[in-house]
This record gives sequence, structure tokens and C-alpha cells, in this order.
Amino acid sequence: MKQRPPLPRRRAQRGVALLTSLLILVIVSLVAVSMYRSFGTQESIAGNTLEKQRSLQAAESAVRYGEWWLSQGNAGAGVSCSGTVDGTDQRNMRICSGANSKLADPRTLPWSSSITYKPPQMPVLAGGSINTDSTKGTVSDVNYAQKPALHIALLGYGPDGKSVLYQVTGVGYGGRLSTVSVVQSVYAAYTSTTKDLSGP
Repeated sequence: MKQRPPLPRRRAQRGVALLTSLLILVIVSLVAVSMYRSFGTQESIAGNTLEKQRSLQAAESAVRYGEWWLSQGNAGAGVSCSGTVDGTDQRNMRICSGANSKLADPRTLPWSSSITYKPPQMPVLAGGSINTDSTKGTVSDVNYAQKPALHIALLGYGPDGKSVLYQVTGVGYGGRLSTVSVVQSVYAAYTSTTKDLSGP
């Protein structure tokens, strides 16, 4: 009868493999949670940046509309302004003059005197929201919270005495009322006559 070789003695296992596995599992879990939070933060930043760009573009469009209107031969002395008018109809456009022609603080909304303007193809819904395509169930665009608005103020003659200066201020909203941008420009309209500003 053959004799079997003796079996090697098993060493007493101390659980090193189990502890190592648990440690690796904890590290991988922490990395996964950290990445999840990072992705959420990045998504939030991207959404806020998009909203800021929407409101800025809306404010820019209002300012450009005011400058375009002035360039069409509408530059003039101006009137006393109050309230809000719809500037989509160009007959309602106006230049504000007098002691209170300029906005005291353009950041304080709503303005006491403004001209609203809705660019073509701009979806506006009070308070804003996401615009979905009901037939496809997909998001197509954002509804802007309010129409952009502008204010045109007469500043007076330019330093050269040949131009009249106007301050055009525009405000635009993104998809939420809390996302607002205000943009200002100074527009010079040149006249055919000159005025000597050095004398009486």
C-alpha cells in the first residue's frame, strides 16, 4: 500500500485579504460619491451659465433695437416719460428727456419708465418655464420670463458739438425671473448743424 505524502500545514489566516478587499471597496465608493457630486455641481454651473447668456442676449437685443430705431432718423429732443409702452409697434418708441430722463438705478426693477420689445421668434411666458414639444415629448427651448425692455435717455450734445448723445439701457430675463441682465450703451447721432458749446 502506498503512502500518501503528508498534507502541507495550513497557516492560520488572519483575514488580510478580507480587510484589503473592504478597504478597496470603501475607497472606490468614496471616489464614486465624489464624482457624482462633482457632476451635479458641473451640471448646475452649466445651467446657470446658460441662463446668464440667455438674459444677456435678451438685454443686448433690446439695446440694439433702440440703437437701430435711433439710426432710422428718429433721434430728437424727447419727451417726459412715465409708465411702460410696447415698443414692438415703433410708433410707441420714445426718447426720455428732462430732469428725470435717465434711470436713477438701472438695477432697480421694474423701471418707472420703459419700452418693452419682443424680438420675433422669442417665446415669452410670464414667470418662464421650459418649452416642450407636446407631439414629441421633447424640450425644444426655454420660455423667457418677461419681454426685454429698454429705456432711451437724451444726454445732450457730445463734446464735439456735432453729435447728440443718447443713453440706451436694456434689460433682459432668462427662463426665470431671478436671472436678469442689464446692458447700457451711449449712442451718438450726428446732426447737420454745429453748436458752439464754449459760449453762451
